[in-house]
Amino acid sequence: MITGASRGLGRAIALRLAREGYDIWANYRSAHEAAHELQAQIEETGRTCRLLPFDVCDEKQVAEALDPLLSETTPDVLINNAGFSKDTLMMWMSTEEWQSVTDVSLRGFFLVTKAVLLGMMKRRSGRIVNIASTSGQTGLPGQSNYAAAKAGLIGATRALAAEVVKRGVLVNAVAPGFIETEMTQDLPREQIIGRIPLGRLGRPEDVAGAVAFLCSHDADYIVGQVINVNGGIYG
Repeated sequence: MITGASRGLGRAIALRLAREGYDIWANYRSAHEAAHELQAQIEETGRTCRLLPFDVCDEKQVAEALDPLLSETTPDVLINNAGFSKDTLMMWMSTEEWQSVTDVSLRGFFLVTKAVLLGMMKRRSGRIVNIASTSGQTGLPGQSNYAAAKAGLIGATRALAAEVVKRGVLVNAVAPGFIETEMTQDLPREQIIGRIPLGRLGRPEDVAGAVAFLCSHDADYIVGQVINVNGGIYG
C-alpha cells in the first residue's frame, strides 16, 4: 500500500514495486485521471492495482476505505508517501499553511499506519517505509512547516521501529533531497544543482530504488534507519 501514489515519488514507487512483484493498493486524494493512468501502467506489468481515493488526514475516510480490506488481508508493505509543501517564511505563514502541511505528513502517517499495523504485528511480518526529506534533517528557509513535518516523521520512524521490531515489523525511512517532481519545478534549478555534489537533481526512480531495497530481503537486518537519497548534499 502506497499513500499519495498518483503522482511524483508515489507513482515511481508504485511502478517499481509492481515490477518487483507486488500487487498495489494505491491511495490518492483527488487526482483521479492520474490514478487511473497509474492503474493501467501497473496492470500492464501483470500485477493488480486497487485504487483507494481518500484523504489520509480524515479519520472517517481512512476507516471507510481500509477497514473492509484489512478485515480480509494485511499489506506486506506500507509506504507513507503522502505529503506536500506550502512554502513561505514563518512570519507570513498562516495557521492553515502550518496545519495542512504537518497534518498530511504526521496525522496521515498516524492514521494509516495505525490501521495497518495490528495486522502486520499479528502476522509477525511487514515493512513500513516513511518518505521523509532532507529538509527535515537540515531545515530550509521558508519551509518551517514542511521541515517540522518531516523531522517529526523521522522521529516517529525511529520510535515505531523500536516498538514493533520484535513482532517482525521493520520500519525505516527514506529522505530524498531535491528530486525532479512538481514540488521542485518552481525552485531555482541552477542554484540548487550547484550545491549538489553529484551535479544534478534526483529522479523519482532514484528514490523508488531505495524504497524497493528496504522492502526486499536484502534489508532484513535494517531497522530504524533513514536512507538519504540526496546526491551528497547532506550526509
